[in-house]
Amino acid sequence: MASTSTKATITKSTLTPSMTLKGHEKWIRYISYFPDGQRMISGSPDKTARQWDLKLGKEIEEVRDVGKKEVYAVSVSRDGRWVVTGDGDGDRGELKACEVETGIVKTGSDDFTTRIWNLETGKLVAGPFKNVDQVGAVQFSSDLKKLAVTSRTCIEVWDVQLQKLDVRVSKSPGVAITYAPVFWTNNDKNIMTAFNFATFGYAKTMYEFDALTLETVGTPFEGHTKLVTSIALSFDHARLASASFDNTIKLWDCESRQLLASFDVQNPFILVLSPDSHQLAYAIL
Repeated sequence: MASTSTKATITKSTLTPSMTLKGHEKWIRYISYFPDGQRMISGSPDKTARQWDLKLGKEIEEVRDVGKKEVYAVSVSRDGRWVVTGDGDGDRGELKACEVETGIVKTGSDDFTTRIWNLETGKLVAGPFKNVDQVGAVQFSSDLKKLAVTSRTCIEVWDVQLQKLDVRVSKSPGVAITYAPVFWTNNDKNIMTAFNFATFGYAKTMYEFDALTLETVGTPFEGHTKLVTSIALSFDHARLASASFDNTIKLWDCESRQLLASFDVQNPFILVLSPDSHQLAYAIL
């Protein structure tokens, strides 16, 4: 799976927020835009999921969801009809990742499984897909036929209809876990995520993989020096943003794999691009 890489160097600059949203009492675990780009939802271990009006720059308090457990995942469906939150309390089986298509949600959990649910009926429609470690991220292909799953020790691609593992690439258990998302690219021929092939250390590089073989494709996105905590891909797949515990957020060109900009941000944990890719939202620890 070796591939040639060229490390880009670029002068760092400060990323100045156009808006700061405050309200959570603890760190923010996940954020997601609504399709219109005018609202956002965030989930936190403070046991709340909060919606934000991005025009007014404040929380929509009347729709705040207060639960009994810590909120680990939030997601909004493509049509904006569904908002899904996942919670846990530190016990085995808590939900760590969820992504919503129109009427369907796929979930990943600490119980080493991925499941697909019908939101209209609340019933399980596929799974459990048995993973070899706690799930970090899940993502459907655009035709909903394949499911990409990442965990601390591997990347997997599953056939949804057959509920069969197509391919898996493993890494050492000594590698620190990342909950960075996984994305389908190149008309569902490839997937992209943060990964580490080394025996120990951090997933500090982003790779694109052939979805059939999980062989690496092209030059990796190399430049972070510590764990990549989150990545975001523009809807046209032209730009990739990444956040890392090296206290930077970086912006990359996906075609050339070149680093376009690097911004100093203390402890960035989660980031997401708006539907029009004109805004980048991030949360810090």
